[in-house]
Amino acid sequence: MGEICEKCGLPKEICACESIAKENQQIIVKIEKRKFGKKYTMIDGIDDKEIDMKELTKKLKSSLACGGTSKTGVIELQGDHKQRVREILIQSGFAPETIIIK
Repeated sequence: MGEICEKCGLPKEICACESIAKENQQIIVKIEKRKFGKKYTMIDGIDDKEIDMKELTKKLKSSLACGGTSKTGVIELQGDHKQRVREILIQSGFAPETIIIK
C-alpha cells in the first residue's frame, strides 16, 4: 500500500488535493529590476503548503533554461519570462483566469 494523503485520506496516487489547490490560487507574475539593471521574474501568490514549490521551481527553471530560486512562497527566475511563465503554469494545471501579469 502506498502513502496516504493527510488532507483527504486517499492514496497519494489518486489524491486530488493539489489539482483543487491549483484552481484556487491567485498568482501574480511581475518583473523586478535589481542591481546592475538585471531583470527577475517574480511569481507570487502560490500557496507553498498545498503545492510543491520545489518541484514547480525546478520545472520552470528547466523549461526556461534560466536560474532561479523559491523563497517564502515567491519564485524568482533570472530574466524576463512573463509570457512563457504563464504558458507553463497553465500547462501545469493552474487556471488561466487566476494568473495575473503585471
